[in-house]
Amino acid sequence: MMLNAIKQKAVVGKDGKIELFVKELPEGTVVEVIVLFEKEIEEDANTYLLKSKANKARLIKAIENVEKGN
Repeated sequence: MMLNAIKQKAVVGKDGKIELFVKELPEGTVVEVIVLFEKEIEEDANTYLLKSKANKARLIKAIENVEKGN
């Protein structure tokens, strides 16, 4: 048996429903579905603070103070 693939983009609808339209496959064909999606990455506090030069300098200074025991 040989595996084949069909790639489609879809939009998640109401109640998480995803519909695919595949004319290439006859009715009753058993398929396996894998859903890939991009997730927005939330910034952590350090990443946010490092965006600004002034904040980056303050953060580095604070780390140095902690390492020195101040």
